[in-house]
Amino acid sequence: MRSLIRVIGAVFISTLILSFVQAAEPIEPFKAVKTDTEPVLDGILDDPAWKNAQVISGFKTWYPDFEKDMSERTEVYIAYDRENLYFAFKCYDSEPEKIKSSVNSRDNIRSDDWMGINLDTFNDHQSLYCLYVNPVGIQQDSKYSGGNEDMSVDVVWYSQGRIDDEGYTVEIKVPFKSLRYPDSMPVKMGVIFERSINRRSEIGTYPPLDPEQGANFLTQTNYFELRDIREYKLFELLPGVTHSRNSALSGGKLSSDDTDTEVSLTAKYGLTSNLILDGTINPDFSQIEADAGQVDFNLRSAVYYEEKRPFFLEGREEFGIGGNAYWPPLRSIIYTRKIENPVAGMKLTGRIGQKNTISSIYAVDELADYKNEGDKAHFGILRYKRAMKSDGYIGGYYTGRELEEDGHNRVMGTDGMIRLTQASVIGFHGFYSNNREYDAKTKDDGYSLGAQYTFSSRKMMLAIGGKEISEDFITKTGYISRTGISRGYMIYTPMIYPKNSIIRKIEPQFLISYTNDKFDNKTESWNNFNLTFIMPKRTSISFSANYSTEVFAGEIFDRHHGSLGASRQFTKEYFMRVGYKFGKKIRFDYSDPHQGYGTDASLYINYLPSANFHFSMSWTYTDFYDDRSDEKEYDYTIVTSRNTYQLNKYLFFRGIVEYNSFRKEVMTDLLTSFTYIPGTVIHLGFGSLYNKNYLDGNNYRTRDVYIETKRGLFFKTSYLWRF
Repeated sequence: MRSLIRVIGAVFISTLILSFVQAAEPIEPFKAVKTDTEPVLDGILDDPAWKNAQVISGFKTWYPDFEKDMSERTEVYIAYDRENLYFAFKCYDSEPEKIKSSVNSRDNIRSDDWMGINLDTFNDHQSLYCLYVNPVGIQQDSKYSGGNEDMSVDVVWYSQGRIDDEGYTVEIKVPFKSLRYPDSMPVKMGVIFERSINRRSEIGTYPPLDPEQGANFLTQTNYFELRDIREYKLFELLPGVTHSRNSALSGGKLSSDDTDTEVSLTAKYGLTSNLILDGTINPDFSQIEADAGQVDFNLRSAVYYEEKRPFFLEGREEFGIGGNAYWPPLRSIIYTRKIENPVAGMKLTGRIGQKNTISSIYAVDELADYKNEGDKAHFGILRYKRAMKSDGYIGGYYTGRELEEDGHNRVMGTDGMIRLTQASVIGFHGFYSNNREYDAKTKDDGYSLGAQYTFSSRKMMLAIGGKEISEDFITKTGYISRTGISRGYMIYTPMIYPKNSIIRKIEPQFLISYTNDKFDNKTESWNNFNLTFIMPKRTSISFSANYSTEVFAGEIFDRHHGSLGASRQFTKEYFMRVGYKFGKKIRFDYSDPHQGYGTDASLYINYLPSANFHFSMSWTYTDFYDDRSDEKEYDYTIVTSRNTYQLNKYLFFRGIVEYNSFRKEVMTDLLTSFTYIPGTVIHLGFGSLYNKNYLDGNNYRTRDVYIETKRGLFFKTSYLWRF
């Protein structure tokens, strides 16, 4: 252990010395031309605005390597008027027939060719709007802050694309009312433009990213100025109606057990151009699609499901925790899926002044299976961040879950990220929890601490960190997989760039981690070596060897395993990814914990027979053999088929069939969806659950055939009014 500490210390000091390098010379600010004539979004650059605009070019790669000329030329134009910001991209391609594009639903284009705008609307290196568009104008967007990218964000903006003999052209309009920006003139916005060429596994930017700073977009933007633009105080109304009818098997036939029609209203009001108040009455938090199936047996902690409900999504990128990367037990202090049945809510998100950001939520949750029908829990969440030098920040958290009669859970603390050099940062967090159950007379107090140093450049990535979580740390607003540990770890990844056209990049990774289990005062280890090869056509191959142990129920078990993973875009139509792992496993059963071994395997195939039809199939398999007898205890298979016909960018028809061998279930999920802009939607869905298992008294038995045991139908519509 002492030798490991010496090695970590030596690497840390040498890396810190190497990381003090001079910044690249700044380039001239971009020039955005003001126009009196709104460009027509048609993928043809014949508008007056583009003829008068600055031509921005000179893209360099950052993936798989830095500072190489992109294989195809790109030109960018910026224009604006009082109400909108406009961008145009001319993406030349010497083989236009090989451009990968599809008519897809929103947020499903990252496997296509695409252009991206990473927009820092405050020009302060704290956050980015990330707007992506494929060659035929299909959109994807996200919000990035503090090392956390939230892909669930949906911004209202407009785009159109067109493929021709020279490549493809895209035009974009972003209403200023969709953005948050300073209320002083002129407005300076930072930006990095990004292009991905799928078949060449090539991504580049302008301005080019500095190899000594790595892929840190926030600190490497260039800026442009906007003058005499309209200052908005946003006001939106979103009325919606949801009708649902659910049936369940009773007495040998399906009977309707729940029919409901709900009318909801959500309002959004800008207290300033940067600070937004949201309120909702009888909110519609329904999902239009079931959660994807996951293996949910023999797990040490609960399955984590992503948040999909619209009200909780805005501002979620601010909920990351400093110094908490790389598979942390404390995944999040704010996990809004814990608010299961909210009846009302309010949010306040945005900026106060130039340096202060807040994200807050108040929600009333109706409790099921509690002491009395209609009992409620009140959730109060507050997140504060103070911008520091460069992209650094200091922040604070408070979360509370208060029961109406008695009992509470409260967590408070601080976190932050401090940039030491262009390539290195230190992140940290410290939280205190206070918990009292409604029927308990005593309170449980706990804490969670963490810190991490990270260095990232073209040549290497290094992370050194530690975490400590007390036995009594409890959060009922967050997600935590394990308490009562002290952990130290180091991850080191040198980057190797062979000079050939077959292998573009080699990434050997070394991970060393030691964890002390406080409950049993025993130590476990995780020692992993992984080797990844990056090649053209989105091809990657990785090998991994792991020698590790884990403490469970007072015993130390082996977790040694080896694995193989590979993925490749064979043609524009076919993509495949496979994974295989074999090694030691643990049976997480407190009454009889024991050592075992087994296989984990996965397969994913994506097939696009046309630009409008999308087919994907995934297969997940796991099994477990008891070391004591070499007998198989269980195996678990999930097969999912997802089929979508996208008529145009607004309307699609989707069918999902999922088979679960362990639960002996088949799920079907049919959906017709029309989305004009985020908020203005019509959804019609139908789902069924078929099952072989049934409960006979206190015992589960298996039928010979699958029987439909549940059925659901829903209709949802809403309309976004923007004033």
